[in-house]
Amino acid sequence: MTLLFAKNAHVLATMDATRSEISDGALLVRDNVIEIVGTTDEVTAHLQQAGETPNEILNLKDHVVLPGLINTHHHMSQSMLRAVPTAQNAGLIPWIGALTKYWIHMTPEMIYSSALVAMAELILSGCTTSSDHLYIYPNGSRMDDEIRAAQEIGMRFHPGRGSISLNEGGVLPEDCVETEPDIERDTIRLIDTYHQAERFGMMRIVVAPGSPFSVSHNFMRDSARLARSYGNKGVRLHTHFLEITEDILSLKAQLGLTPEEYLQEYEWVGDDVWHAHCVHLSDTGIALFSHTGTGVAHCPNSNMRLGCGIAPIPKMRRAGVRVGLGVDGSASNDGGHIIAEARQAMLLARVGAQDAAIMTAREALEIGTLGGASVLGRDDVGVLAPNMAADFIAINLNRLGYAGGMHDPVAAVILCTPITVDYSVINGRVIVREGQIASLDFDMMIERQNRHALQLAQA
Repeated sequence: MTLLFAKNAHVLATMDATRSEISDGALLVRDNVIEIVGTTDEVTAHLQQAGETPNEILNLKDHVVLPGLINTHHHMSQSMLRAVPTAQNAGLIPWIGALTKYWIHMTPEMIYSSALVAMAELILSGCTTSSDHLYIYPNGSRMDDEIRAAQEIGMRFHPGRGSISLNEGGVLPEDCVETEPDIERDTIRLIDTYHQAERFGMMRIVVAPGSPFSVSHNFMRDSARLARSYGNKGVRLHTHFLEITEDILSLKAQLGLTPEEYLQEYEWVGDDVWHAHCVHLSDTGIALFSHTGTGVAHCPNSNMRLGCGIAPIPKMRRAGVRVGLGVDGSASNDGGHIIAEARQAMLLARVGAQDAAIMTAREALEIGTLGGASVLGRDDVGVLAPNMAADFIAINLNRLGYAGGMHDPVAAVILCTPITVDYSVINGRVIVREGQIASLDFDMMIERQNRHALQLAQA
């Protein structure tokens, strides 16, 4: 049994039901679970009354303490493909075409290396829980390569076993196309091997076909039924949907269905489902998502980078749709900074509505914490409260970028230029301490990643 006492925070934003913000805030962690949240004096009194001495004390004077943010959509392998020249100014379809020639050359070591880089970037930016959507498996690559990285770095991880079984037009390398029976067998293997359904579980496998156009439509339905065959084990469903307007036209041409009809026909709505992007979700679709509990991963930077449009996030939230943040792949964002994504979500909502009040800094923070937890189906993260997972971050306000921001330090985290966190605690373990992840050799990790990227560029 270990006790971690984090104290003296300038302000601790709980994100609880009343959105309490505690001056001189503190929290006590027993093993991997928060035991008490309050002022430093209150938590100190609790310790004295119990006659207990913490194993570790974090003095967070001058820090803002927040729940760890949650990333609900990513392609971590793409951290190997940032700033590819032929993809820099391309929309989604030509962007995919520009990247496919690199995919066939990726190796298990590259999948592992790119995931480790992506996770380190996320954690340093304030993320403590992340999903990923890996849908290419060339040269013997497996989702296990990313899982190994998550276990090493200590990230709470929801890996989506993505898939491509169709290769219309022959645009994809054949090594990236799998048979649907093979996809199903490997998905079952991953769930049976790694999935942790229990509260505070660190690893939960997601059934995640690439998109309704990457696999057969019948396999989309089969995938939904596979996930639900696990009953109450919390195996969830994820895919891309309505990222571009062409998706709407394709569904109509192929099946004569609207997007909303498609999702119902092929069983891709429900509180166990979340879709990436939904940039072009109609009012009818918003009502369907709200009624069924279907979630959305909002990826503002990627949507802007690829020129896809502005997702109607304020309208979704007003309708009660569950919305979380996604940094998306680093080849369509070129970065993986979760606080920057929250800031961009706020700014893009304001531009789209031409209304500076349409989304506040705290609402953006809410999407990144509570929203992400809801989308991933978790009741144990996203809030700093007793009996919640000990996942939290701390940011020192004595930074140049926050100078003059003491009027409202919580809002400043979103409104000011995003920076890295000073502390990150995940599952009760201090992963980032004074801005460093001590368990990683960054020089070696960066050199290896750049070497692999150069190999891809020269292939």
